[in-house]
Amino acid sequence: MRGCLLMICASLLTSVAFSQQPPATSKTVDDKPAAAAASSLDAMFESKIKAEWEAIKNKDKKAYGDMLADDYQGVENDGLGERNKLQAINELLATNVFNYTLWGMKVTPLGPDTAFVVYESTMQFPPKSQLRYSRIYIGELWVKHGEQWKILHYQETHVK
Repeated sequence: MRGCLLMICASLLTSVAFSQQPPATSKTVDDKPAAAAASSLDAMFESKIKAEWEAIKNKDKKAYGDMLADDYQGVENDGLGERNKLQAINELLATNVFNYTLWGMKVTPLGPDTAFVVYESTMQFPPKSQLRYSRIYIGELWVKHGEQWKILHYQETHVK
């Protein structure tokens, strides 16, 4: 009797669980607007991140600062901990990025005003530097403030 009762309960729970799952959707021709929007978002962030790295390379405090949200937090792979917007801008003059290469960018929209972007950067340092190249994996959280996208959080990890 117990076995029969357990079997009935299991059947009921299974049928309830399956009835609450959303129907599977298939990709159709109607997905073209979504693909175009995603492509446009990818291109926009690729442009913004290239401008970010140009500002770093050129030690352009104004351009770099304009990209950061007021409550920005950044964590670099140097082990010195978190930096706020003012600290990040002020240490820009101490950077020695001679050139850089960006690749592997992936944009994940988290809502209409938020996106998470991951990518890799290979930094090249001046010819007389002890360290000539460094690769880092970067995650950036971008938020839309008014009509402008700003970096809210930056995190980098050294890649061997």
